[in-house]
Amino acid sequence: MAHLLIVDDEASIRGILRQLFEYEGHEVTVASSGEEALSTIRADPPDAIFLDVKMEGIDGLEALAAIKEEHPGLQVVMISGHGTIDTAVEATRRGAFDFLEKPLDTDRLLVTLRNVLERKGLSESVEALRTEVATAHEIVGESYQIRQVLERVERVAPTDARVLITGENGTGKELVARAIHRSSRRAEAPFIEVNCAAIPSELIESELFGHMKGSFTGAVQDRPGTFERAHLGTLFLDEVGDMSLSAQAKVLRALEEGTVTRVGGQEVRKVDVRVIAATNKELESEIEEGRFREDLFYRLNVVPIVVPPLRERREDIPRLVEHFVSTMARKDGLPRREFSSEAMSRLEALDWPGNVRELRNTVERLLILSSGDRVELTDVELLVGGPQGGVGLGPRLLEAPSFAEFRDQAERAFLLQKLREHDWNVSETARVLEMPRSNLYKKMDRYDLKREG
Repeated sequence: MAHLLIVDDEASIRGILRQLFEYEGHEVTVASSGEEALSTIRADPPDAIFLDVKMEGIDGLEALAAIKEEHPGLQVVMISGHGTIDTAVEATRRGAFDFLEKPLDTDRLLVTLRNVLERKGLSESVEALRTEVATAHEIVGESYQIRQVLERVERVAPTDARVLITGENGTGKELVARAIHRSSRRAEAPFIEVNCAAIPSELIESELFGHMKGSFTGAVQDRPGTFERAHLGTLFLDEVGDMSLSAQAKVLRALEEGTVTRVGGQEVRKVDVRVIAATNKELESEIEEGRFREDLFYRLNVVPIVVPPLRERREDIPRLVEHFVSTMARKDGLPRREFSSEAMSRLEALDWPGNVRELRNTVERLLILSSGDRVELTDVELLVGGPQGGVGLGPRLLEAPSFAEFRDQAERAFLLQKLREHDWNVSETARVLEMPRSNLYKKMDRYDLKREG
């Protein structure tokens, strides 16, 4: 059922349309003037509007302009007994969905309404998708360091200035690039990403500038490069420090001249592209070693943004965890578990060499493998490992001051995992471990192993 607004200064037309649409099961509100319509819309926006063109006071076209200014997503169908091509064109220019002439045909009205509601559904789906994408690429945190990053993003985004984003792997450099694009005048144009480290050096020029058929083995057809595909949008050169020197020279020329030439081609093609680059390398050192062009560095480094490592903004970890839990529950169907204060404190204390990416993977592992309704400190101790993700081999365990303490911690983690695997059935766990049940009880008492919840 949809909520429809009928706006017409003829009571008979309002009555006919109201009866028709209510019979179809829709909720109908009526207004007899443009002024009344605008007041009604502000109080309770409908799903669609049928708006007469000729009315006293504010006419239909003026009302349409006001509606679209205040509620650009509202679908408006114009109706008129004095329809002309000029009026229809003007109504369409001002954003009308359709233009119907009186006397109104019932079938045409119903078909138009169906099309309006389908369009509205599509618009809501697109908006939902945009919201989902924005959430997936959201920069989460309130620390001073991340607020500094967001402030610089806000300042540079509306310009066409080139940006060089630096930071360790996993800090979220791509998120910063996407945030700049979303807030720029190019937001509706493409955002094209190139991972310069993932493309073989012999193919990077083809990837960036395109190629012509037959220009090299495997070039079976003409293909535009990422500069062309990003025309009017944003080109994100990730890990730009890994780009070959020959490709760097061509990128420099493209930035200086605003043109590209495909590999094996002669035609010079103009491109309008904003370039954002990112790297985890110290480019000044790469320049000294002769691996990166100094002139390209200055072209890219118009506005520098440094993304801090997670260990320098530990106060953001609880919000990041909450964000990941919410996202994974909604998108991946993982259980929405709370984290105990002790578990959260332990996560905040870790160094996170893999930064936000490592934290995300850890949260996912804890949601999947933790056995209780909450993620507890024991879960973090057991499941948060080092680079290899080994169960129980977390930093605290590996920092044990003596072999005896290491052995005790490892034994506790092992027994806890086995008890969980067998739903705390001590007899079954002892049988699997080939251990007398009395010994298992003693170890459980020694290590204070108790069923959670």
